[in-house]
Amino acid sequence: MSKYLLEVKYTLDGIRGVKAKGGAARVAAATELIESVGGKLDCFYFAFGETDAYLVADFPDNVSAAAATQTANAGGGVKIRTVVLLTAAEIDAAASKTSTYRPPGS
Repeated sequence: MSKYLLEVKYTLDGIRGVKAKGGAARVAAATELIESVGGKLDCFYFAFGETDAYLVADFPDNVSAAAATQTANAGGGVKIRTVVLLTAAEIDAAASKTSTYRPPGS
């Protein structure tokens, strides 16, 4: 499974939901959604600033990650930015790949 960072921004309706039912209810809802597509929630943190919550989750593939975030976004309470996380071994493998590229003007 691959790891993903989900950056969550609550809409006004989402903030009202958090105020009404609390943070634990949001963690439970996120856990249920992620597990429903075969994933696993690693951690969920609320935050100050432009991003209201950060989640790290494992998903079996990009399609499963997209399904979960599209479902949450469609609910209207959040807007989620998804970041694919890579291990050091994955970066090493990418760096060792041979490829061809010519910069513009060369």
